[in-house]
Amino acid sequence: MGPFPKGRYFTMGIFLFLFSSTTLTTIKGAGSEALPESLPSVAGTLPHFVQEPEDAYIIKSNPIKLRCRAAPALQIFFKCNGEWVHQSQHESRERVDEGTGLKIREVMINVSRQQVEDFHGPEDYWCLCVAWSHLGTSKSRKATVRIAYLRKNFEQDPQGREVPIKGMIVLHCRPPEGVPAAEVEWLKNEEPVSALNDDNIDTRADHNLIINEARLSDSGNYTCLASNIVAKRRSASANVVVFVNGGWSLWTEWSTCSVPCGRGVQKRSRTCTNPAPLNGGAFCEGMSMQKITCKADCPVDGGWGEWSEWTACSPECDRQRSRECSAPAPRHGGKLCEGAGQATENCTGGQCTQNRRLLHDVKPQSMEGTNDVALYSGLAAGVIAVCILVVAVTLYRKNQSEYGVDVIDSSALTGGFQSFNFKTARQGNPLLLNSSMQPDLTVGRTYSSPICFQDLMEKELFDPLPDIKVKVQSSFMVSLGVADRAEYHVKAHPETFPRGLNRDYSSMESQKPGLLTPNAPVTPTKTQLRTTGVFGHLGGRLVVPNTGVSLLVPHGAAAEDASWEMYMMVNTEESSAHSEEGNEILLGPEVTYGPPGLSLSCPVAMTIAHCAEVSEDNWNIRLKRKTQDNKWEEVMSMEDETTFCYCLLDSHSCHLLLEQPGSYALVGEPLTESAVKKLKMAVFGSMGSSSLDYSLRVYCVDDTPHAFQAAVAAETGRGGQLLEEPKTLRFRGNAFNLQVSIQDVPQFLWNIKPFTTCQEFSFSHVWCSNQQPLHCAFSLERYSPSTTQLSCKISVRQVKGDEQILQVYTLVAEAEKEQVPFFTHSDCTVTSQTGPKAFKIPYSIRQRICATFDTANAKGKDWQLLARKLHIERNLSYFAKQQSPSAVILNLWEAQHQDNSDLDSLASALEEIGKIHSKSPVKTPEEPKSDFS
Repeated sequence: MGPFPKGRYFTMGIFLFLFSSTTLTTIKGAGSEALPESLPSVAGTLPHFVQEPEDAYIIKSNPIKLRCRAAPALQIFFKCNGEWVHQSQHESRERVDEGTGLKIREVMINVSRQQVEDFHGPEDYWCLCVAWSHLGTSKSRKATVRIAYLRKNFEQDPQGREVPIKGMIVLHCRPPEGVPAAEVEWLKNEEPVSALNDDNIDTRADHNLIINEARLSDSGNYTCLASNIVAKRRSASANVVVFVNGGWSLWTEWSTCSVPCGRGVQKRSRTCTNPAPLNGGAFCEGMSMQKITCKADCPVDGGWGEWSEWTACSPECDRQRSRECSAPAPRHGGKLCEGAGQATENCTGGQCTQNRRLLHDVKPQSMEGTNDVALYSGLAAGVIAVCILVVAVTLYRKNQSEYGVDVIDSSALTGGFQSFNFKTARQGNPLLLNSSMQPDLTVGRTYSSPICFQDLMEKELFDPLPDIKVKVQSSFMVSLGVADRAEYHVKAHPETFPRGLNRDYSSMESQKPGLLTPNAPVTPTKTQLRTTGVFGHLGGRLVVPNTGVSLLVPHGAAAEDASWEMYMMVNTEESSAHSEEGNEILLGPEVTYGPPGLSLSCPVAMTIAHCAEVSEDNWNIRLKRKTQDNKWEEVMSMEDETTFCYCLLDSHSCHLLLEQPGSYALVGEPLTESAVKKLKMAVFGSMGSSSLDYSLRVYCVDDTPHAFQAAVAAETGRGGQLLEEPKTLRFRGNAFNLQVSIQDVPQFLWNIKPFTTCQEFSFSHVWCSNQQPLHCAFSLERYSPSTTQLSCKISVRQVKGDEQILQVYTLVAEAEKEQVPFFTHSDCTVTSQTGPKAFKIPYSIRQRICATFDTANAKGKDWQLLARKLHIERNLSYFAKQQSPSAVILNLWEAQHQDNSDLDSLASALEEIGKIHSKSPVKTPEEPKSDFS
């Protein structure tokens, strides 16, 4: 089809004019019968359209048909895009409307896809109709013709969701581009959502699907279906999961006490079933079990009281006396007293008859004879008691001889690294020392290994404090006198130490020189990790070097006229503190302090390093103590609050306040697979039996200084060298093994022995190593003696866990062997310090703090506020029972901050307290004056 040529417009007009004239002439010249047919035309109306062309879409290659009807109309033609359509492309029909008698002319044309595609204009392809009558022309509306299509890809597919129950679900859908625009329908599990008739589901005009409150039944696969006259398109399915987070049930009743007698534990539990987690919902947060200490009354067996006086002699020639079972009376199911509660004897010496029988044949006993027997019996018992006492003292002294005092020259405390002499103490030294006892200093031997002493001279102790005077004038720090130049001159009691012993006494039974130095001896030596010191009223500190273990003896713990020889040692054998039947593991070394008969007025502070990544949700950490029969009993759990023990757990150490000497160990029970034990990774190297052989040994030990020192000691005996600074690996309790592999070995210079490229530790061996070092070895061989360098990587990774890379670069030639140094551990090798030098807080400042906070104050400025500001908020009931709660809090602070060399955190806490109380209202004259003013 094509439009009329423009040159024919004039011809068309003449044709229409002639056509009209001819028609009118025919009508006028006709008979009367023809007139009625022509009357409506003669009426003279413009043509009006009975049917106008409608918009249409071309689907694929099928042409569309545009239709137009008008009445009265002499002729109708289509005009497309401003040009006439050729008459040959029109299809015309004519009929008479029965109702009006008017002629209705209908015209149709076809429009092809090619015509629409070939048209290029500012608007869509369009066509309209033009109808003629005697009075003029009329135009129809424009009808657009467009090519219909629907693209394949959605502009936005709905995305899967995981929502909690009763949460809102919003699924977005943007259908593909199409002509005409696509209509959207949602399907759930291939069923139309509109058919559900659910008021909770809303399909919006923007094609989004909204579920107001999610239910479990709303879980499913949701699909967005877009369609128009051309095609239908399906989006990717969105998986909607409605989950239920777990909720705790009610707590059960407390169980009975775990022991029938004494201090035990009560437990109660709850389950994550209210509701149970569904569809991946979160498990309940918090503990599923709680434990509290309990005290069960122990049975008390009855004991006889004193006999009463004899009664007067009765006519029957006898007398009686009695006793009661009341010393003590049986309680709580205890046994009754055994024996008779009454006694009867003859009181006439046989001169009286009883029961009609003579008693003269009963041998009389004189009082004098009775006294002789009692005297000899008493003497014999005394001799036996003296013999037993002598034997006991001899055995006791023999047993305690291993804890003899080693005397160190006081000049070693003046600072720096100095050689020192220490001598074996006299055997049989008693536990409690006094001024009348002389130590035996006649036999000894000299060691040249240096000991590092902290320089805690007066300047270092007080330098951090004067600055506070500028910052916090009129604050609490000024009221304590910290702003002034602090002085502490503590006069020791003249009998605090035995004669001949220096106040800075310090000793170690055995010192292993140079464990981490290039010139360390290669011969292994058995080291007993044991430290001793003599402590009096001034107190002090014991440290087992490079183990993370120390003991703080507070000032005033010992009486002014007494000194104690105290010791602390770390068990180097495999400990049995953990439960082999359960899932407990040892988190730090087993530590013992003594002597057993130690009597102090306030608790000591012990610090033990541990390897756990602390989390109450993942660990149940407990403190255990060894009983007299070498069995381990639980002292407390870390979440417990008790009045006989205190535990402050931080990321690397556990700080304990203890009142009873003995052996202690920290054990942990994992509660979830997310429990993490920190491991220390280290690689050592040494030459093999052949000059071409070289061995790499990788150690996996618990991340405590003590456990790492065991690996260093083992390598010292082998002549090994530490090739890379040790690194830490987080080892999860998820039952997956630990793999160690060697990588990037130069293939043309080195050869790896078969079956050693990758090795594996089982999970149980690593998890339950209990401070014992584990290691594996890689055997290498160099092809030529001229190869002097080795570079490679050691990968240590837990399956489905973390990984650490140890980079090895070393010289393996014999001449270069001693030039690769060990990395020195950061711990100082102080073993013992006494007096003010052992403490960070000056004594005068300490006294002022205690005097201020131990006194109750109406504003709440007491020791509880001090504990909160120092972040020691747990178990305040423990401090409440102490004679000076503030002093014990400061002792714990000292133990926690022994690795820091300043008092900033304490000063900041006191400054903050001073600022808080300086803002209090002005006091009335009746109010007592506060020491803050």
